[in-house]
Parts: sequence; structure tokens; C-alpha cells
Amino acid sequence: MAYKNFIIRSIVGLLILFVYSITLIINYNLIFYLIIFLYLIIFVEINLFFKKNRTLILIYLLISLIFFINIGFNKDNIYNFNFMILIIITFDIFSYVIGTKYGSTKILKTISPKKTLEGLVGGIIFSLLFSISLIILFKNEINFNIVLFILIIIFSSFTGDIIESYFKRINNLKNSSNFLPGHGGFFDRFDSLIFSMIPYTVFSNILL
Repeated sequence: MAYKNFIIRSIVGLLILFVYSITLIINYNLIFYLIIFLYLIIFVEINLFFKKNRTLILIYLLISLIFFINIGFNKDNIYNFNFMILIIITFDIFSYVIGTKYGSTKILKTISPKKTLEGLVGGIIFSLLFSISLIILFKNEINFNIVLFILIIIFSSFTGDIIESYFKRINNLKNSSNFLPGHGGFFDRFDSLIFSMIPYTVFSNILL
């Protein structure tokens, strides 16, 4: 059952990545509208399934949206934006795989029972190394600001996951919806991105 869920999760994840990549190839400006559409779907999920603290959750979503709108896509920062997404994806994959295989030390059990210290540490280490390797490969340079930016996005990714888990917990929900097979809902899949919009907007122009 776990293996089947992993396969479904992987296929849906690849489809999402495919849609994003095709949109990027056609016109990078369309990414803006694609993510606005994502926010609208999450807005629908919250209104349909989150009964408690709904106003607070919608305010959280709105704050993230405001920061996203203020990014202002252009040829320069689209690369930084994609780099942020890549960091989030690698952290999510490594923390999930390592946590599933080796995780035993539970953290924040009342909020997110499946989160383990091993998954968190493994996700941080491997996503940091992977991101640094990409920077060295394509830019042939690395500095403290880039490493700091990577770490900020990694911890923002984890924070976004925990915040969404808390919102689900107080509403007695396992998933934000069943719109995405293997993932639950769009809020479940993009929880890390929703929060990371805030520190990304603040720090990307300073550190990158």
C-alpha cells in the first residue's frame, strides 16, 4: 500500500513539474498566472474543508499572495524563483525518503506525527549539498550569501509544512482535500511554497 501510494505520489508530482516546465518554456510570464490559479484553488480548499480558524488561514494565504505579487517577474529573478522551487522540491523529497526509511525520532507529534528528526536533518543536509552543487556546476562560484539563502528557504519550507499541518490538526483533517491523488490537496502539496514566498521576497534581492 505504501509503495502504491509512493508511485501515485511520484506520478502526480512529475505531472505538476511537467505543467510548470511547459509553462516556463512557452512564456515565463505565464508562471505568474499559473501560481495565482494555484492560490485560487487553495482558497477553494480552505473554504470547503477548513471550518475552524478559517479567517486566520485565509489571512495567512492572503499575506503570502501579497508577497508573491510583489516579486515582479523578469528575466533576472525568474531564475532565482526557480532556484527557490528547486530547493523546496529537493528538501521535500530527501526529508520524505529519509524520514520514511530511517525516521524514528518523532518531532512535533501533536501537530505532524509523521515528521521525524532523521527526515529533517537528512533533508537539510542533502538538499543543501544538492543546491550548492548546482550553483557550482552552473555558476562556478559559491559564497556565504548563497548558502544563507539556501538555508533560509530550507527552513521556510519546513515551517510552511508545519503551519499547514497545524491548520489541519485544529480542523481534524488528514488532508486539505482529495484533489491531488497521493498528495491530498493543493494546500498539502504547496504548503512549503506558500510560506516560502515571504522570506524569498525579502531575502532574494539582498542575498542573490
